[in-house]
Amino acid sequence: MDLSIIIINWNTRDLLAQCLESVYANPPNSELEVIVVDNHSSDASAAMVRTSFPQVRLFENAENVGFVRANNQALLKCRGRYVMLLNSDTIVKPDALTRMVSFLDEHPEAGIVGASVLNPDGTPQRCFGSFPTILSESAYAWGLDSSPLCSKWLVPAPLHSDECRQTDWVLGAALMVRRAALDRVGYLDEEYFMYSEEIDLCHRVKKDGWTNYVLAAAPIIHLGGQSAQQIPAPMKAELFRSKVKYFRKHRGRLAAAFMHSVFALSILARRAAYRLRGRKQTVGLWTDVWSYFVRKESHHDLALAQPGTVSD
Repeated sequence: MDLSIIIINWNTRDLLAQCLESVYANPPNSELEVIVVDNHSSDASAAMVRTSFPQVRLFENAENVGFVRANNQALLKCRGRYVMLLNSDTIVKPDALTRMVSFLDEHPEAGIVGASVLNPDGTPQRCFGSFPTILSESAYAWGLDSSPLCSKWLVPAPLHSDECRQTDWVLGAALMVRRAALDRVGYLDEEYFMYSEEIDLCHRVKKDGWTNYVLAAAPIIHLGGQSAQQIPAPMKAELFRSKVKYFRKHRGRLAAAFMHSVFALSILARRAAYRLRGRKQTVGLWTDVWSYFVRKESHHDLALAQPGTVSD
């Protein structure tokens, strides 16, 4: 088996069908298996897969075990030399899979290659970059990442049409990894509730001596990818928590404690700023505060916070 594609689904039946149609319409020029793990959907997603895509290897969980754990379930079962983690809200474009497989064949030093992830209108999403630092994540927490000054060093230059660029991390929505690298560094870290798990994997793969790339000639449309400002409070809180876990694991406890303070202060500062503007905005910030400091969401709660999208 050359390529195993793993797709995790939770109540995204129509998006999943569109994704699978695009995969089978644009397969690689090599042997392919597709694995769908359904996290106890209530929208008949599993029945749709069984009826419309009988060639798919379908695993049905009795509960929503979360994005990371579901991927690891499939990683234990897949047989490919290469494994692709693919979101259910993606559309594979012609030749994208063939080019990614060929790239890994031709570059034995490559551990991971990421697709060129695009918005539905064809504009690029931020799908690769340098590993997080205290400076970059502090700028993000305070909303400075979109400012012209900070974006010059926070956001990598756009890819050229035929470029393959070395990078630290690639977006987990369309990430292809060499099975040999996975066997050396391990699967996704289930300590991450959601978010940052692909950055953690890229970090471990690169630390093990492999090189990570992003491939401009492999376009895949990602229907998600909204800006951080649009993420509901519970998911934004979990995003911050996952970043703290990443720093604790790879940068040490002191760095993690510092980032926790940065994230906490940014939430409180926004609450104070909104309070000056009126009580209506303050309500939303209290939700931010509650989500980050007090409440610990379940997978089910977080999935409900962003209905109609994948639970990653």
